[in-house]
This record gives sequence, C-alpha cells and structure tokens, in this order.
Amino acid sequence: MKTTKHITQLAIMAGIALCTVACEDWLDMPSETKYDSSSIFVSPEKAEMAVLGAYASSYHNDLNYRLVSGTDECRSTETNSKYQLAQYEHDAANVPDGVYTTMYTTVERANSCIKGISTMDIDDPKVALLLGEAYALRAWAYFNAVRFWGDVPFQLLPTIDADSYELPRYPRDEIYDQCVEDLQKAADLLPWKDEAGIPSERFSKNAALGILARVALHAAGYSLRWDLSATPYANAQLAKRPDAARITELYTIARNACKRVMDEGGNLLLDSYDQIYRDLATKKYNRETIWEFGMYGASQTDKSPGYTSGTTMPANTVYAKSGPLIAPIPTLYFDYDSLDQRRDVSICNMPVTLEGGALMARMSTYAAIKIGKYRVTWKSDNLYGDGRANISMPLLRYSDVLLMFAEADNELSGAPTAAAKEAYEKVRTRAFRSNSNLIGSTPTDKDGFFSALVKERKLELCFEGAALRRTDLVRWGIHYETLRAEADRMVRLGNATGEYANIWKYASYKPMVMDKLEHPAIAIQAHGYYQAKPTPQDSAALAGEGYEVADLCAGFFTTADKTTLENWVADFFTGVTKHKTELMPFSNAMMNDNPMIREQQHPGYR
Repeated sequence: MKTTKHITQLAIMAGIALCTVACEDWLDMPSETKYDSSSIFVSPEKAEMAVLGAYASSYHNDLNYRLVSGTDECRSTETNSKYQLAQYEHDAANVPDGVYTTMYTTVERANSCIKGISTMDIDDPKVALLLGEAYALRAWAYFNAVRFWGDVPFQLLPTIDADSYELPRYPRDEIYDQCVEDLQKAADLLPWKDEAGIPSERFSKNAALGILARVALHAAGYSLRWDLSATPYANAQLAKRPDAARITELYTIARNACKRVMDEGGNLLLDSYDQIYRDLATKKYNRETIWEFGMYGASQTDKSPGYTSGTTMPANTVYAKSGPLIAPIPTLYFDYDSLDQRRDVSICNMPVTLEGGALMARMSTYAAIKIGKYRVTWKSDNLYGDGRANISMPLLRYSDVLLMFAEADNELSGAPTAAAKEAYEKVRTRAFRSNSNLIGSTPTDKDGFFSALVKERKLELCFEGAALRRTDLVRWGIHYETLRAEADRMVRLGNATGEYANIWKYASYKPMVMDKLEHPAIAIQAHGYYQAKPTPQDSAALAGEGYEVADLCAGFFTTADKTTLENWVADFFTGVTKHKTELMPFSNAMMNDNPMIREQQHPGYR
C-alpha cells in the first residue's frame, strides 16, 4: 500500500500550525475555567486540535543532528562546540537542551489532553483514539528525557494543577514503568493503522506497540545510576535496575508487543531498501514505515533531515540546498557487504558540485562520504526553496520491530529460537534482495546472536529512530567499549592496516549529470577498482572513454599531511569516559529554569 500525502497531510500540518500557537498560550492562562472543558475539550474536533499541538513539540532537530553524531555510525563534521559534543567533551555550557525543553512541552500538552479528554465520552471511538495518542505522546516525551538524562523531573498533572512549578529528579525506573503503562493504555485505545486509515505521522496501535517494545528494552537495560537519596551525588555506575523479575517482565512485554505487530500483518518489509526513503522524500506512505515525524508544509522550520543530515547540494538549483554537518563514520562503509543494498542507500558516495551551470556528481573519497537516506535528489518538488528539504524523519519501521522481537526473545530464551532467527533473517534477506544464500550463518548461541543483532541494527537503522544508536549502546552496556574500539578501527583504516589492509585505493568511474527531481541514481558505480594508482598511460586511456580516476583514500594517512590526519583520527571520542558520558549533564539553562535540579547535577559534571 502506497498513499500520497496530500489532503490528509495538509490537514494535519494546518492543525499543528494553528494549535501550536494556542498551546503555547496554555501555560499563561489565568484559570482552569478558561482552559479546560468549557473551551477546548467539548468536542472531538477541538480536542483533536489540542492533541495535534502535542505532536508539534514531540520532535527536535537534535534528534536527527547533534545527538546522532558521536557513535560507531556517525560523526560531526563541524569544528565548534557541536563537534565537542560528538567527542563527548560535555559540560553544562555546551550540552544541547532543545530536546529536553521540547519533550517537557510535549509532557505538559499531553497531561492537559489526558485530563481534558478523560472527561469526554470515551465510548466514542474518535475520543478513545485521541486519548490513546495523548498517552503515547507523554510516554514518548518522558522516554526521550530519561534515555539522555537519566532521573529527571516527573509530573503527571498539567502545570495548572501542580503544587509546584519546580520539581526535583525522580527515579528513572518509575518513570520508565509509567511510560510502559501509558503505552499499554494507548495500545488498548488505538485502532490498527490500516483499520482506521491512520497516517504515519500519528500514533496507531502498531506504533504504540513498537514504541512500547523500545521503551521496555531500554527500561530493562543498562543505565548510568547513582543514589538519589545521597547528595551530592557520587559513585555513578552503569547497571540495570535491581529487580530481576521486573527485567524479565519488561523483556516479555517487549517481545509480546512486537509479536502483536508481526501477527497483525499490516506491516511488511519493502523489497527495495531505497524505496523507504524515496517515499519519505516524495510524501508517500508505505507499509514498512510505521511512525514518522512529518516535515512538510510552510510552517515546518526543522530542516535537519536532508540538510544537516544529508548530502551536499549547492544553492539555487532544481533541488533544495543542503549543507551536511554530520556524516557517516568512514568505517561504516566497510561494515556492509558489497552486495548489501543498504550500503549505497545509507551512505552516499556521489557529492554534487555546480560546474559551468551543470550539476555534476563525482565519486566520493572514503573520508568524504555523506548520509544518503535523506538526499534531496530523491524529492518530488522544491516548493519552499533552499534549506527546506521537507523530508520526513522515520521514527519506527517494521524492520526495527523484527529486530527488537529477536533481541527480546533471545534474552528470554537463553538462545535464539526459530522465531527469533526467522525475524532476524527476514531483515538480512531483504538486505540482499531476497537471496538468502548471501546472508551468512546465523549464530546459534545467545551471545553470538546478540552480537549479530548489535551489528544488524547499525546496518539497518543507522541515522534513524531519533538518535537511536547512541542510547542503544548504553542500554546494552557497551557504549564506552564500542566507541574506544571504533577509534582504533579508524586508525587502522587510515593506515590501511589490519582488516583494511587490502581496501581499494583508487576507482575509475564516469561523472553523472544531476538534472531532475526524483533522480533514479543511488550511487556512482565504479568501472574498475585498483590497489595502485593507474599509470599515466592507463589514466589517459580511461579518460579517452570518459572515465575519471578517484583517489578513494584522499583525506586519510596516505596523503602527505600525515600528522594532521593522525591527530584528526586520534581526536575521535576523546572525552568518552565510562561511568560518566553515558548520560548528559543538565545544561545551565535547564538548571536556571528549574533551581530544584541545580544541586542535582550529574555527579560526573559537578
């Protein structure tokens, strides 16, 4: 099923635009009388406007920008404080607080919606749907706050009903448990996506169950913890919650939630991996993307997908201008098998430059690869001009559900069951265009299967899910070890040693003219690969046939400026510190807004 986003999308975004203004005024309303049922929650239509306002604040561009970089899949290309953040040189002055602020705006709006809609006729399917969305949005917002900051302020009442505007840290396990409860309520209230024709920008039962699985896996996993009852805080340790029975229950919740989505049958894997992202760029729905954040419309100002997280594109062309500020870490390219269709979709090897009035794509070096999933060349229009890609952000896909099911089932069973292996192999087989002979052997032991899932989630979901990789590494308890190993891999790649000793150094190819929207190209294909630079005679012969030769290793240690480049690689993840950088500190602005947390700073940043 593929549906073009026209009237429905315009209605959603118009509702968000109208309600954003209204909802921003809620905190300043003088009395409950002017705010509550007498003015807003009197009809499903007005209540829907309030719920759409909560959606509007449920995403922040750092979830597809600054918080994506600094992993084993993505790096920052900047040289300022944003680069320092990717290297884990955190402090209260440079840590971004946009995600925190927007998530608490969503909490406030969701709390208000839950209170108001609960007074309405819940037997009305429309009202039940809106209440389900409000519960899901509250859970989503608290989930994002907890996974980046740990124990955070917690409130289930609208501000107007609260005893205090200032709240201290609250135990994260209890917040996670509330998120689980909220998502379970949401899943009970919401209809299936296909059953009710719910657009992918809004919560359906499918989306609520998928996010429930994600939250439950985080709640069952590792987190940086310290004693909230002893201040100043000290002795932070990476650990799971102490209740082993609850951990088992959470894995069971995750597995069962995924299985419900799998059994319902409304979602599937598309045959062509690139079609997922072409649909995001051309305003179409499909059966793989379960939930996304819509970036369409004149009121949408976030330009991260396709701009800061995309490919390079000059201004004033048929495409929107894009200026990437994050990029794949070069080792990611070599993590893929050369026959894996996901490699050239996820990683773009064809930067575009303007040459004599023509847009030309040439083959990239390994050091200059860019994120390919959100490329402006796949768009169907350029209605809003430069800097406005209007490419939606995928927050949950069916492949993620399959991999979460396999992970939870493996954990509960102590080894990969036939069902877990089948879910994992579905994702692997699609990657090789349904050729199961190419997917390799699936591990049969628990630890081996878990390691395979860790890698597969990177290959399948890189740059997606709202900075998913960063907190996946933390919940698995391998954040520090993975990043230190990644820095060492970068050194080996730069020196072409170890597993990178025989990488191709040069390639011949034909440049490509980029002259139309919805361009079919995925990658520039090489005519030939070479270990040594082609001789002048060979290069001349290639040029006579229209081929150019790319130095694929330019920008690594094979160049003359070895010291500078060694320092660049050595600088990767310099600040990463076990039992510290798994969570971010509160920023100065966050502490100024809520003095209750000023004495509750992360112990590693006091």
